[in-house]
Amino acid sequence: MRIKRGTIKRKKHNKILKAAKGYRGARGTRYRLAKESVTRSGVYAYAGRKVKKRDLRALWITRINIAARNAGLKYSELIHGLDLAGIKINRKMLADLAVSDQNMFNSYVELAKKQLSTQQ
Repeated sequence: MRIKRGTIKRKKHNKILKAAKGYRGARGTRYRLAKESVTRSGVYAYAGRKVKKRDLRALWITRINIAARNAGLKYSELIHGLDLAGIKINRKMLADLAVSDQNMFNSYVELAKKQLSTQQ
């Protein structure tokens, strides 16, 4: 007696077609085209997750730089001063402070300025 794969194949196809739902034209209805599109979209999604991290870090640095320059320091000087002071705060939190709590951010700037002036 031979083994037939009909149900397994159908499940596999339906899984791909479900993932391709909403794709334009034949890409959403034909298995062969849908399979290519779903695979490619997975590659883009994987890469996009990496790019998202890069983009957010760049945004945080831009926000910190603007707030630091308003307070009289460059971004690099602020980060160096905080490092000298032994303050461990990540850029995400620092950017959030720069946007939401200006007074707290300015206190970090003052600490950095103090460390930079004692170093020289």
